[in-house]
Amino acid sequence: MMTAEAATPAKHTGTERGWRKLILALVVFVVVPTVPQLRAFLPLEQTIYLLVPALAACFLVGWWAGGRSLLAIGWVALAAWMMWQRPGAPDAFHNLERGWSLLLAGSFGLACLFGERRPLFARALGALSVALFLALAMSAMGPVPLSEARQTIATEYVQRNQETMSRINGFISDHPKEWSGLTSRFPQLDKMPSETESQLNTLSRFGLTVFPSLLALESLLTLALAWAIYHRLSRARIGAPLRPLREFRFNDQLVWGLIAGLTIVFLPTLQSFRGVGSNLLLFFSALYAIRGLGVLAWFLAPGALAATLTIGFAMLWLPVIQFAAVVGFLLLLIAAFGLGLGDTWADWRRRARPTS
Repeated sequence: MMTAEAATPAKHTGTERGWRKLILALVVFVVVPTVPQLRAFLPLEQTIYLLVPALAACFLVGWWAGGRSLLAIGWVALAAWMMWQRPGAPDAFHNLERGWSLLLAGSFGLACLFGERRPLFARALGALSVALFLALAMSAMGPVPLSEARQTIATEYVQRNQETMSRINGFISDHPKEWSGLTSRFPQLDKMPSETESQLNTLSRFGLTVFPSLLALESLLTLALAWAIYHRLSRARIGAPLRPLREFRFNDQLVWGLIAGLTIVFLPTLQSFRGVGSNLLLFFSALYAIRGLGVLAWFLAPGALAATLTIGFAMLWLPVIQFAAVVGFLLLLIAAFGLGLGDTWADWRRRARPTS
């Protein structure tokens, strides 16, 4: 996860940890968005389209800082090739996806060039703000207004859900005897296709409502991964290394973003801006939940939190205990949010760390 490391010059000489955890995070980053229930509401399922341009931006900045030109040229060429690829049929969502990837990467590159003493989180948040402003400006003055972009996103969600249901129904039609045997032993499975379709549609409606905040969170995670990968592939430092989750914190003034979201959502006179409020609330709540997980990681034994989350995620796919796993995750996130928000004032990690 992204951390707010101390502000240091671009030629910071700190060392990065090994590849094992980073590769695991990269696999999760690429694979998890393709899970049917998640691709029903996550903005981008092909996250590699976000990651490669961000890496290209890092290597360009690294070249400016004295890194190897060959690496920069190679990553820029790879990003250009990926952006140039076109789907077989016209795809408006693919164009939006590529446009956002380029805006984010370009903004992050500029943030790294002109803010070399700023920590990673500040750079990423600044790049995200610039990219969002440019996207809104281009939508207001360009050929694709917000209403059309929203319709394009809604169509993409419908197509994803149709693909998922086609695979499920295709499996049932290809294996009628096996399916009949399963439903005879477990009658509740007979309703699974219709219940799955209803669940996917509900998730897509949620995703459409909070698409900007989910895209922002996905973008921040992308920049953190790009930063970590770059500093393992290049010797030219453009900032401090990515710090562990247990050290994640950010400027306490960001609490006003959370307060603004709460005010807009719950104040009746601002109901026309409720969509904006919902996105602000989700975005900043997620940041504080991650900060709370950092607090938990600080006080727990090394690796305990990661092991707990891994086991919990695996439990999500076991039908018998799936509901309990979902409830457990929700309770953990609520507790993490409370810890993260409380850390604004209590600063839990200043207290003595337990030795046993």
